[in-house]
Amino acid sequence: MDTATLREHARIIFQAGLDAADPVQAVRRHLRLDGDTLYVEDEAYFLPEYSRIRVVGMGKASAAMAQPLVELLGSRLTGGVINVKYGHTRSLAKVQVNEAGHPVPDQAGVDGTREILSFLEDTGSDELVFCLISGGGSALSPAPAEGLTLEDKQEVTRLLLDCGATIHEINAIRKHLSGIKGGRLAGVVHPATLVSLLLSDVIGDDLDTIASGPTVPDRSTYGDCLEILDRHELRSSTPQPVLERLEEGSEGRIPETPKEGDEVFRKTQNVVVGSNALAVEAARAKARELGYKSIVLSTFVEGETREVARVHGAVAKEIRASGNPLATPACVISGGETTVTIRGDGLGGRNQEFALAAALDIQELDRVVVLSGGTDGTDGPTDAAGALADEGTVARGREEGMEAEVYLRNNDSYHYFEALGDLLKTGPTYTNVMDLRLVLVG
Repeated sequence: MDTATLREHARIIFQAGLDAADPVQAVRRHLRLDGDTLYVEDEAYFLPEYSRIRVVGMGKASAAMAQPLVELLGSRLTGGVINVKYGHTRSLAKVQVNEAGHPVPDQAGVDGTREILSFLEDTGSDELVFCLISGGGSALSPAPAEGLTLEDKQEVTRLLLDCGATIHEINAIRKHLSGIKGGRLAGVVHPATLVSLLLSDVIGDDLDTIASGPTVPDRSTYGDCLEILDRHELRSSTPQPVLERLEEGSEGRIPETPKEGDEVFRKTQNVVVGSNALAVEAARAKARELGYKSIVLSTFVEGETREVARVHGAVAKEIRASGNPLATPACVISGGETTVTIRGDGLGGRNQEFALAAALDIQELDRVVVLSGGTDGTDGPTDAAGALADEGTVARGREEGMEAEVYLRNNDSYHYFEALGDLLKTGPTYTNVMDLRLVLVG
């Protein structure tokens, strides 16, 4: 297996992971219509009992998730409103699809969320509401709490992204600045019956973290939010209205988000229909089909991207040196979501940065390929899902007058890989189950 073959196989294995996370098939696997009864996993819903059936949703994959549900319900569906990222829309009968900004929320997201809330404001106890939630749903459903503006939420989101905060930390704060997140959407739908179908983009598939948990009990508190700001030394730079709200909440002057046992969750079913683990397992199966001995390091990988890349590079070195933890040809797979601390003013994303950092570690090896890609098809503020690197990436860059270390320091991995033609571009995938990383040793 030469490097060219390894690169081709890396793309094939990555695509297998994407295919397994297809949102249409993910939803379809969990629904079954038998006459007038709709089964969602083991729960049965006798559709004639409901005066109206509605659909709402938020997330990059929510429109695609709605497709099989709309087809299954047909004329029984009353209508729906869904918010998606720009470019992730599709035509759905009886469902309005709004496009909005991600990862930083914009006014289109605010307007679309107002339409969702307005659509649900007269929901009665004899109605059935489906909520379709996927990665990106938090940024795509901004509903600033009283006293806050969209600009306040945009600024705190930027601060958290730039400092390398985890998605759990970011969403904890988002939930306490919102009128829809942290279980509050369930409160809007109550007393109707609510079924939420979730495509997970968070480590461990924590329900209250996926899109900031609009339909599940929230475990985080205002006090937790203040601790997060302190951990990242952000109190002094946080917009004053945000800080005041979090402080008032921690002192009990603002009601907490709904917790376990709250009445608003009594008629709610939450079902995870797809996850990173599913994509990783499909990638492993494809690698074995192609003749590789394969291992999954973890689907819980998080931390600073450059450090995680060094660990993957070290595993490649160990395989080449000793045949541990598996012999060649080897495929090492990991999932999860790392973070990048912004130090420069370049362009890139965590997957491109991972590939560039790994390239520096594998440059002395022979026949090694690294691929890191976001399953949603976008990596940071770029049009690439990620990038590929091999043992010659650093040398080829030098031939083009680029020093990999300089580009890495400037967080400019996009322009580095663009010059080499090694960006991984998939276009919108209409799904999002975090990242998929591959290390192939021939």
